[in-house]
Amino acid sequence: MLGLDRRAARYAWTVLVIVLLAALVYVVRTTLFVFTLALLFAHLLSPLVDFLDRVLPSSRTRTPALGLTYVILVAVLTLLGIQIGSRVVEEATNLSQKLPQMLAILEKPRAAPTTPLGSLKEQILVKAQTEIASRSSDILTALSKAGLKALTVAGDLIYVVIIPIAAFFFLKDGHLIRDNLLSMVEGPSRRALLADVLSEAHQLLTRYIRALVLLSLAAFIAYGIAFEVMGVSYAILLAALGALLEFIPMLGPLTAGVVILVVAAVSGGSVPGVLIFLLVYRVFQDYFLSPHFMGQGVELHPLLVLFGVFAGAEVAGIPGTFLSIPVLALARILFLRLRKERQREHLAPRPAATLRS
Repeated sequence: MLGLDRRAARYAWTVLVIVLLAALVYVVRTTLFVFTLALLFAHLLSPLVDFLDRVLPSSRTRTPALGLTYVILVAVLTLLGIQIGSRVVEEATNLSQKLPQMLAILEKPRAAPTTPLGSLKEQILVKAQTEIASRSSDILTALSKAGLKALTVAGDLIYVVIIPIAAFFFLKDGHLIRDNLLSMVEGPSRRALLADVLSEAHQLLTRYIRALVLLSLAAFIAYGIAFEVMGVSYAILLAALGALLEFIPMLGPLTAGVVILVVAAVSGGSVPGVLIFLLVYRVFQDYFLSPHFMGQGVELHPLLVLFGVFAGAEVAGIPGTFLSIPVLALARILFLRLRKERQREHLAPRPAATLRS
């Protein structure tokens, strides 16, 4: 009728629906990111909730275990805020007040090296000082912009409340959400495939967010101890910055290293010693801590990780960079499961043809 092909109309309708869904995802991208963080937060708390649910007296719901988990969480965060947060704020305030004077000192030219023995070291220090001094105005501008950005983020603190609340419901009704998803799939084989994918995705996200927290904690401890021993100013502030940026793959540790070196340079710290420590710790983390904490399931080639990080940053900025690794790992799980299912169907024996009389 009207010269329209039914198959072409169906394909066109499918493309239209996909485009509309993509547009909807783009419009609500902030909300989706917040709920994704809530889902990851729920996976972080899930092992503790499961443990408390087994230890506490039996109940029809997981609410008592959830309530106790959140009480423990609030107590830990309060303790950390009192013991560490106050010092971080004090050091940040002190640094912001003294940084212009430190940068002004660097603008003074250094004397040329007088002995051949220290010429190479002096040339390196002069080059580093000249580069930092030439970029001093850029550093101050970046810090002022970062302060304005912090004020903007402070206006979005409602998300800090929403994430634990949404995580609570993910933990409480996660099994119901899973059952509803499975009920939407027809056929026992497809339902079993989806159940396996959801189970592997749950284990992957739990392992990934737990590894990020442990790597962040390890970075804070290592940075704090090393900087205190080396006498680096603002040691706890720099350790907290390095720990926070561990949540951003690749780009986060690189940014933290640059900031730490700049602060060490302008505050009179040992830049070569800090640089050597950062390089040694990065090798130790990449080849020992990360494989040990991540475990199996996040085996991604470094080139794929590099591509995902930069592609995520280009598409969605910092949220895209943060989510690039789990998205690639989930895509890998889905691809492997579908390929395995296709191979199983291909190798399955076909029923013999019925002989006609």
